[in-house]
Amino acid sequence: MEQKPLKICYVASEVEPFAKTGGLADVAGSLPAALKERNLDIRMMMPKYKSINDRKFVLREVIRLSEANVELGGVSRVASGKTAFLPNSKVHVYFLSFPEFFNRRSLYVDPETGKDFADNAERFAYFSKSVLETLKLLYWQPDIIHCNDWQTALIPYYLKTHYQDDPFFQGMRTLLTIHNVAFQGVFPLGIGKKIGIDASLLEKGQPFYFHGKLNFLKGGIHYADLLSTVSPTYAREICEDESIGAGLSDVLKARQTDLTGILNGADYNVWSPEKDRFIPHNYDLENLDKKIENKKALCEQFGLDFKAETPLLGLVTRLTEQKGMPLLLKAMNGLLKEKIQLVILGVGDPEIQQKLKELAAKNSSRMAFQARFDNRTAHLIEAGSDILLMPSRFEPCGLNQIYSLRYGTIPLVHQTGGLADTVIDVQTSPEKGNGFVFKEFTPAMFLKTVEAAIATFRDTDKWREIQRRAVTAVFSWEKSAREYAKLYEKVAAGR
Repeated sequence: MEQKPLKICYVASEVEPFAKTGGLADVAGSLPAALKERNLDIRMMMPKYKSINDRKFVLREVIRLSEANVELGGVSRVASGKTAFLPNSKVHVYFLSFPEFFNRRSLYVDPETGKDFADNAERFAYFSKSVLETLKLLYWQPDIIHCNDWQTALIPYYLKTHYQDDPFFQGMRTLLTIHNVAFQGVFPLGIGKKIGIDASLLEKGQPFYFHGKLNFLKGGIHYADLLSTVSPTYAREICEDESIGAGLSDVLKARQTDLTGILNGADYNVWSPEKDRFIPHNYDLENLDKKIENKKALCEQFGLDFKAETPLLGLVTRLTEQKGMPLLLKAMNGLLKEKIQLVILGVGDPEIQQKLKELAAKNSSRMAFQARFDNRTAHLIEAGSDILLMPSRFEPCGLNQIYSLRYGTIPLVHQTGGLADTVIDVQTSPEKGNGFVFKEFTPAMFLKTVEAAIATFRDTDKWREIQRRAVTAVFSWEKSAREYAKLYEKVAAGR
């Protein structure tokens, strides 16, 4: 007898193209479609934000979901739901609406103050509980609810406490994916009562207690049946390195056997030089020579003279400590003494932004900086640079190094997280290397690795061979979906 496909409810606070602030949206916008291709019965749920245009995405009313009562801490609120398809797929997405919580100009941060909305705990607690109430209204019983990050981390708790005696949910299990453990959903303890968390669980040493605060992610780690994160190395690092585990290493280490690292994938329909609609000159493995035309276009856009023999280093990043910006600034004097050109695209810390602006002004013939994020320019940097820099202090997965490999733009990265899992160092593996890796997180080691990359760039035949290895490396969503399908089997079997 043929086994029925597993039923998966995939829950995320943001999904590309509907709403996005970071990498979570990219994953949620791609992985479910790849899972559907593997014959899994997968449906998605996310909040209905003000920015989601009903007409543009063809959202339809769901009569059954016109009124879902969601009660927390003695207060009932009414949610409603609409549905649409994830673009270019047959995956249903349900948009759950609480106008008082989500009819706002941004997802998490108040644009007026620049700070998180004061009621974020309640917003995402009610959303999390509405997911479970919506399942009942749909008469749909998934085998697994796949939760993502702190915004959905209360679902495993509610399922095992508020709904433990409800026959509808018997046997339903949860997987919690941690995309970046630095973001945990930490709130005052007093909010616990409002969102239905038992007071005993907020005492010192209990699942939700965290340095005198309430921590959504910590509670989710405790109650979820299994855990995953976005690369094998990051899975190990967050358990073993307290500076990367962000205060939760001990909690994660206690569940290390339940934690799996699965690399994110790249959408090669979007990030591939032969198909890329944002670059002026398409190319592939067989005509890598055309890549240089994109280098010309990149130099022109950033106001640099085109120099074919000079390595052009690119950087597309958030200007933060996590992304290694302080290290880059410390190394900048040494970097600009090298015979290179440098283009940087990014926004973030105002102080870092100002320093980069000043450096670019002083070195205008060799360095250019644009303080913004622009998707088209990001694609051009991937296609037009010779080397892509990613000096991240830690990096759960990283996607830019995966994109750059496909474009024959050689990544230079710190050995951490997903960077370590995707980039093979040319210096230690000359026959297999597809990039350059520095192990010690110091300006001196970073500069030494840049020098090695520049020296290799001058050897045209050697560089072309590294490019060929880079372009043929495959990190597709199909590959990730295979691993998630195996993990779902494990979750469903209760292992």
